[in-house]
Amino acid sequence: MQLLTPQWLLCLNHSTEVLENHAVLMHGSLIKAIGTKEELLKQFPDAERIDLPGQVLMPGLINCHTHAAMNLLRGAADDMALHDWLQNRIWPLEGALADAEFVYDGTVLAAAEMLQGGTTTFNDMYFYPDQVAQAALDLGSRVFAGITVIEFPTRYAAEAKQYIELGIAARDKFKGEATVHWALAPHAPYTVSDETFRHMAMLAEELDLPIHCHLHETASEVIDATSRDGERPFARFDRLGLINERFMAVHGVYLSEEELKLMAEKGATLVHCPASNLKLASGIAPVAAALKAGVNVVVGTDGGASNNKLDMWEEGRLASLLCKGASGDATIFNAGELLKSLTCNAAKALGAEHLIGRIAPGLRADLITVAVGEAAHQLPNHNLISKLAYSGASRDVKHVWVDGVQVVQSQQLVGKRAQLVGEIMRKTQRVWQTRVEKVG
Repeated sequence: MQLLTPQWLLCLNHSTEVLENHAVLMHGSLIKAIGTKEELLKQFPDAERIDLPGQVLMPGLINCHTHAAMNLLRGAADDMALHDWLQNRIWPLEGALADAEFVYDGTVLAAAEMLQGGTTTFNDMYFYPDQVAQAALDLGSRVFAGITVIEFPTRYAAEAKQYIELGIAARDKFKGEATVHWALAPHAPYTVSDETFRHMAMLAEELDLPIHCHLHETASEVIDATSRDGERPFARFDRLGLINERFMAVHGVYLSEEELKLMAEKGATLVHCPASNLKLASGIAPVAAALKAGVNVVVGTDGGASNNKLDMWEEGRLASLLCKGASGDATIFNAGELLKSLTCNAAKALGAEHLIGRIAPGLRADLITVAVGEAAHQLPNHNLISKLAYSGASRDVKHVWVDGVQVVQSQQLVGKRAQLVGEIMRKTQRVWQTRVEKVG
């Protein structure tokens, strides 16, 4: 047993109350108890005490949408609009390069970047989910590996049925791993058929899995679908039975007030990826309207090829500030709401609030500490919640535990993780960079 004694404790257990002189007891992979330092020291005198002066202990951050392996394409397709980016750059690069080795190596680098920045869980959408799961396991991250489906052939699979079969086989392979979870990940309305969407809605119920899908990311996506099919993609999804409490609409830049209202009524989630939407000039999601409608709004970085960073502190800050600026309401998506969107609300979106996203007895010990007062940008500390939300940074994260195992200590990856990441970094400079450049 380990007793963590921080200066401040932020449980985010449906509130943003900051506790002082409190401690958290970890036993194995679980949070065993929370109480005052005095109480827990008296109750558990044999527990290993880990003092964390000048630090806040809080739940690990959750990245609700990314394509982790695309870290290897960082900077290879910049300053392009989405469909040009996809059709003329990303899909040709993936067609030439995206095999099992590519996915494993890229995901290891992504997991390392996220863990060192305090992101303990990521929800992924990419090919070779078995490699995604293995990379996350090797780094010690928690992952929701996406059973990704698209109608056209790739190096991974030939057609939708095979994508699903391979994804289910990967899920079965990793069934006993406590930190590997699964999600259904149909790519987008313009790349997946009605028949496949119906099948995935059925699978979600049958296997008790969340679904995340790109939806209403660009104006042209909505206009083209309406012109071709006589209905907006959202209406199509609702007709096909996708819009419910399992569903995460990724991007949602062009969702209407009526669509947001229906999402709230049915318990669906909006995954806001502000940096990617801005960089691809897709627009700004209607987050203020979503929050006012009662939609669960969470945050994702998207992939390294469209964001260039997997920094949830930066992404969250941008999400909040964009919401305020676009709506003209400085009070909306406030600091407390933002921190909850990165933790407990994100866990809810993934159907995992009984496991992660909060500090409470019986939940998994996915925890991080953030230094407060060690660097100039951290001071003064008038309001800890605002300090974390608006000036918190990846470089402030000191220690990280996932499932009770310490994976980052004093900002460094622990044990063989550092060696593995170092090897793949060198390989990336020597091999992957050259391969990307050869594709052109």
